[in-house]
Amino acid sequence: MRTLSFCIFIFLVAFKAAAVAAEYNYDEALDKTFLFFEAQRSGKLQENQRVKWRGDSGLKDGSLQGVDLVGGYYDAGDHVKFGLPAAFTVTMLAWGTIEYRKEITELNQMGHALWAIRWGTDYFMKAHTQPNVLWAQIGDGDSDHYCWERAEDMTTPREAFKLDQYHPGSDLAGETAAALAASAIAFEPYNSSYSELLLLHAKQLFSFADRFRGLYDDSIKCAKQFYTSSGYSDDLLWAATWLYLATNEEYYLKYVVDNAEYMGGTGWAVKEFSWDNKYAGVQILLSKVLMEGRGGAYTATLKQYKAKADYFACACVQKNAGYNVHLTPGGLMYVREWNNMQYASAAAFLLAVYSDYLSAANAKLNCPDGQIQPQQLFDFAKSQADYILGKNPNSMSYLVGYGPKYPVHVHHRGSSIASVYNLHSPVGCVQGFETWYRRNEGNPNVLHGALVGGPDQNDKFTDDRSNYEQTEPTLTACAPLVGLFSKLQGLSKTSGYHRKESGNYPKESTVPHQTTLTSNNQEIAGPNSNTENPVEFLHSIASTWNVGETTYYKHKVIIKNTSQKPITDLKLAIENLSGSLWGLSPTSENRTYQLPPWLKVLKPGSQCTFVYVQGGPQAKVSVLSYN
Repeated sequence: MRTLSFCIFIFLVAFKAAAVAAEYNYDEALDKTFLFFEAQRSGKLQENQRVKWRGDSGLKDGSLQGVDLVGGYYDAGDHVKFGLPAAFTVTMLAWGTIEYRKEITELNQMGHALWAIRWGTDYFMKAHTQPNVLWAQIGDGDSDHYCWERAEDMTTPREAFKLDQYHPGSDLAGETAAALAASAIAFEPYNSSYSELLLLHAKQLFSFADRFRGLYDDSIKCAKQFYTSSGYSDDLLWAATWLYLATNEEYYLKYVVDNAEYMGGTGWAVKEFSWDNKYAGVQILLSKVLMEGRGGAYTATLKQYKAKADYFACACVQKNAGYNVHLTPGGLMYVREWNNMQYASAAAFLLAVYSDYLSAANAKLNCPDGQIQPQQLFDFAKSQADYILGKNPNSMSYLVGYGPKYPVHVHHRGSSIASVYNLHSPVGCVQGFETWYRRNEGNPNVLHGALVGGPDQNDKFTDDRSNYEQTEPTLTACAPLVGLFSKLQGLSKTSGYHRKESGNYPKESTVPHQTTLTSNNQEIAGPNSNTENPVEFLHSIASTWNVGETTYYKHKVIIKNTSQKPITDLKLAIENLSGSLWGLSPTSENRTYQLPPWLKVLKPGSQCTFVYVQGGPQAKVSVLSYN
């Protein structure tokens, strides 16, 4: 009888452990997070848009100023395109994709990850119309907040605000440079030409930010009420760090070392990581450079950066001699009343990453209150993710659409008003407040993957549409979840979640206007390329220059015969070509080219080159036929 009781006890313990391990499906949470970014898209939506209650919007953005500023993301529950939080969002999306590429790929989500990044980077490059000009904001928060209407019905002013040498914004331009540099790393294995284009813009924007210094909200005063910047030094260090990681050019590493004290990189010990304060991110990234043995002559200063990274980590795990982050009774990191979840998600991602860096270096964390293993940092990161998904005093998921209980009165215009596909008549500015904002029922459109502001410092939460501090989601809160959920799901190795649509990676192209995603640093053009094509196309950008407000690029394309047989009569289709082309001969068919007359045969292993010049994205090259 005692043996039977012991066996039952063991079974119950094992069952309980299995239940705890499988309590949260991070794969499902990740997929829903990507849906939130689809719901926040501005501009002309794709045919494969998964959020079906959204439609095209903001199609005239920038037209009053004669600039194409269509695209990008809406910031939160409103329809302003704020540049600073949007750029931080893309940086965090890219960082998560870089760190957890393997996990994201295994979850068949790399297509969605790259699309989420690119929806932002394409817009940023549009907005960077000259080396020292960056269109930084679309819409005015005051006028936008006076209306409650769908993005598809917008009647509020869509004024565009720009930064230039006379109206600087080192913080916003620096963060945008960081976003483009980080995204260049994320795209490099799949589309090297696009990666190079991102780096060109990143370098120019960093130069602009560093040379013409100032706060962006001094230049764009209507932004101050909504996203006040506390300084730009952290943004310049952040941008330089990402540019060093993207280029391996010593200039950028020397920059963060030479300016370490002056700009606060080795002076500021912080307990927050956010769109307004990047110091902890800089310090942890540079700690990785140090622990990988890449410090060289800069090792002494990098050690100072690491000391501040350790301060942040020790404060999060409550081992910092009393100078710790505040935790709610339920264990949530608490920083501010408005949208506190953005600080918790960002810190959780940062500690997950730092845990990996320390583990890779076989290092431990020496906190004032004792030595910490890297696993303890990861445990903190996991505790924040689990709190978000339901392990909290309210037993509520703060990720909308996940789990049996989540907020249904989300402070979000599009989610709270019937879709344009169900309610065809426009919903006016005041009508939206009277009919939809004040209704007691839940939102008609579920904003899947939205991380709301979350509970107060006592874990209290009121699911009320007017309670915007707690029920409004933001881009900045959701972006760190991509890396965090990917890491957690990669470790759990269990998933009962079956999404209806995958990221189509790498079988189909999920990158617009560019090349099929591959995993071997090579690119085969076209969304439906035959993997048995005997040639590969290697794209690069040879040079760039400006004529007025237009940037032109000289694209170089190498055609290489990767087969074991000679190729003759090769015909290529070149789409989206708007400039001049040299090195190929046009045929009688539109947009079709062949090898030049002097090159009849492309022998095995041999290659030829053609170039073209145009502004904007690269052309799309694909094989039509060959012998």
